[in-house]
Amino acid sequence: MTIALKDILTSKLGFGAAPLGNMFRNIPEAEARATVDTAWNDGIRYFDNAPFYGAGLAEIRMGAALSERPRDEYVISTKVGRIILDEVEDISARDLGEKGDVFKYGRANKIVNDYSADATLRSIEDSLKRLETDRIEIAFVHDVAQDFYGDEWLDVFETARKGAFKALDRLRDEGVIKAWGLGVNRVEPIELLLGLEEPRPDGFLLAGRYTLLDHDRALQRVMPLVAERGLGIVVGGPYSSGALVGGPNFEYAPATPAILDKVARIKAIADRHGISMKAAGLQFSLANPAVAAVIPGASQPSRIAEDSAALAEKIPADFWRELREAKLVNPEAPLPV
Repeated sequence: MTIALKDILTSKLGFGAAPLGNMFRNIPEAEARATVDTAWNDGIRYFDNAPFYGAGLAEIRMGAALSERPRDEYVISTKVGRIILDEVEDISARDLGEKGDVFKYGRANKIVNDYSADATLRSIEDSLKRLETDRIEIAFVHDVAQDFYGDEWLDVFETARKGAFKALDRLRDEGVIKAWGLGVNRVEPIELLLGLEEPRPDGFLLAGRYTLLDHDRALQRVMPLVAERGLGIVVGGPYSSGALVGGPNFEYAPATPAILDKVARIKAIADRHGISMKAAGLQFSLANPAVAAVIPGASQPSRIAEDSAALAEKIPADFWRELREAKLVNPEAPLPV
């Protein structure tokens, strides 16, 4: 029996834990802990993680922070598809596809990609230990897409279909987890899975593909199918790796001149209306009825307050109208009202 993500997630704003894995920089332990604590104190009750984030570091940090909180009051999602070993490896020699050196400041533990049923069960068991909890609510199969595996991604998807998908389907039906789906940065794996009669996912985490800077393909090819089936999408990376809010990166790499130009054009309109770019980004993603939650990543306590304020910020209809007139958003994209 499937349970839509929107029925599991009680709030629209969640916490993306990738920065806790030392994403792009070496984050001090005290700062990481303070960020999770601030998120909790600000009312956030959905926390997304993955073994991949810093080779287990993000799960360890989050587990330490949340272990002191009432377990029935929050929801955890994490991911399968990778096993973190005790042995160490040369971080610079890792092949992480487009994600390159994103977690070069994380732990040096060896990362093994494995989408088999046995590895899926082991991955969940290992995550439970690192997260210091007895259960997770949502399990996403991580990165079964071309951005990580290139031309071989269909072979990896088939391995996951026979292994991880079936294992998670069974765990969901047995009540071990509440829901499962894919956690990816591309729309094609979601399309492919939705085209299968079995297994039966409950929703998806789609990172970077339904943002103010990049949403056309998801809008046309994924969102209608998800909404039609009553499932839900968690939007990861709503700020497009930081590019939307003035950062240097887009898609885990330096932003191109075209992206920087688009950001500048959106910001010019936002500035005229006194709108923050975070508010524009979060509220755009959430306006689509298929979206169950957004999970911006945060590595500093101050970012949590900014995200909450952005969600509550009032945006005039004229702002969205100008974006449409300037062809900076797809004409078919739902907009906040």
